[in-house]
Amino acid sequence: MKSLTLLWHQVLHEMGDLCCVSTTQDYNTVLRRVKDEGESFFTLTLPTFGEGLEKALSQEKVSPSLFPGFRFQKGLPAFLQGFLRLIFDPVSGRLVHTPSIDAVFAVRQLCCLYKKILLPCTPVREFKAIERYVNCDEGIKEFDIQFTSMEDIRASFRRTSNLLFRDVFSELDRMVWLFEPVPKHGPGKTADGLLGNKKFQQHTWPHRLEPYFPYGEYGIPGDHHDPFHDGVRYLDPGSELPVKVVTVPKTLKTPRIIAIEPTAMQYTQQALLEQLVRLLETDRTVSGIIGFSDQTPNNRLAELGSRDGSYATLDLKEASDRVSNQHVLAMCEDFPWFSGAVQACRSRKADVPGFGVIRLAKFASMGSALCFPFEAMIFLTVIFLGMQKRANRQFTRADIRRYSRHVRVYGDDIIVPVDMAPAVIEALDNFGYLVNSDKSFWTGMFRESCGKEYFMGEDVSIVRVRRVFPTSRNDVLEIISLVSLRNRFYEHGLWQTAKWLDEYIEGCAFLRHYPTIYPSSSGLGRHSIPFHYLERGSWFRMDPDLHAPVVKAYVPSVRPPVDRLDGVGALLKWFLKRGEEPFADKDHLERYGRPSSVSITAREVTPF
Repeated sequence: MKSLTLLWHQVLHEMGDLCCVSTTQDYNTVLRRVKDEGESFFTLTLPTFGEGLEKALSQEKVSPSLFPGFRFQKGLPAFLQGFLRLIFDPVSGRLVHTPSIDAVFAVRQLCCLYKKILLPCTPVREFKAIERYVNCDEGIKEFDIQFTSMEDIRASFRRTSNLLFRDVFSELDRMVWLFEPVPKHGPGKTADGLLGNKKFQQHTWPHRLEPYFPYGEYGIPGDHHDPFHDGVRYLDPGSELPVKVVTVPKTLKTPRIIAIEPTAMQYTQQALLEQLVRLLETDRTVSGIIGFSDQTPNNRLAELGSRDGSYATLDLKEASDRVSNQHVLAMCEDFPWFSGAVQACRSRKADVPGFGVIRLAKFASMGSALCFPFEAMIFLTVIFLGMQKRANRQFTRADIRRYSRHVRVYGDDIIVPVDMAPAVIEALDNFGYLVNSDKSFWTGMFRESCGKEYFMGEDVSIVRVRRVFPTSRNDVLEIISLVSLRNRFYEHGLWQTAKWLDEYIEGCAFLRHYPTIYPSSSGLGRHSIPFHYLERGSWFRMDPDLHAPVVKAYVPSVRPPVDRLDGVGALLKWFLKRGEEPFADKDHLERYGRPSSVSITAREVTPF
């Protein structure tokens, strides 16, 4: 706690110097409130203040309701008022004619520094998050009744979906019919407990996968291996394992809810995911509208929207958990093989802590490989339904292509023309999707999308602390995170704070070797501009064999757990390999899977 307070004080001091603002009273306020409220002041109260600033920028006016728990003085919050006076008029509370970009960045940096630190929530908050997960599923069922009973709405949804995705779905329909999608195993946990190489020796297979992913084609290397002789056990729907719902750290306000899929489901979902994403990102109609691997188009539109107000950025609450399976069924209805494959590899039940096994109305939770692409496609369909209503006509493919530079969907990060925003929000609400008003912006000059924030065309994105500070050299993940934090401060221009962290790291002796390196180096060290590195030339030596400079630095290393694989499973793994190159790890049949720990080792590496 002391280290977090000292870091916050250092950032406050540097922000005060940047904006020529006195910060003594602000620091005294923090010390007093941290003493009373503990770490929740940094992780919950200050982020709420930061959200209030963002809404005030959107409304172009300050009001007391935006800053609960903070005293007002002369029309503005007393806390951080020196910075706020550079943004808002203290008499009227309205945005000044030329607000200070540096002050906006400073307040956001100070308030949201610890917003996403990875600390566990209290049991009460965890239970409430799980309860919302269950209640959300009940809410979906109510919207499903309306959707399935109103044929005109369902038909309009299908037509718009086909307009957007029919070429992609037709190709996937053909591929599934020919058993072309190639599956793969992910590195994570599974509901049935299979890890690493053991995933290539599956002995249970849901019976409903057989028409689309037959075990003889997908569970073993080829038909000459008789699946019945290999001891496979086919599962009826009633015998299938449910997904395992768990919580993982997100913020101290609420955890993230994810669902761990059974091995066979995860395996076959990956087969569809790979082809679906490839086709969507190369399709003539939607490749410019929907994205999965590149967030920069969203960032560019958000920046433009903050400059001239032409685009709205929308964010959805509980986006993944609100996608109805009825919407997915309607979307894929005209493509029976693809639709059947999607439904076959979808888990129908979930084991929820405190609630037992429940039947799912949602399509999938986070943890399913198909969750992200299908939520994006559903949202895009609903967006164009709202835009058609606003235009009072049905769109054609030409209309879709015309909007390809003005609409962008990346998961639940949505960007639409600002004049279409009210109609899009109404359409999303009608289909059961809730727009998060705290993170959606279509008035004022503040925009946020895909991890980037902009105000009046300027990037005001901040640095966030992800882990607590290390207390010994054994805290490897915390040390790596601390060095990364230092370098992100440096890249954002907070050089005084970066220097303070350098002194902290060296003073605590976490890293005996802490050289200046370039971001491309594999070692742990401080990033700097090139000429600064050359000034410290004594830190490196020329390797006589490589004829290149090398430095002594700590290098993170991981070692997969021992997990031997041979026989049919090893052959299957070889057939599932992508590309012509050999496996990156030559010992993959001896060691494989997600490492349980990370270590750092001092050795010579190139600084470049």
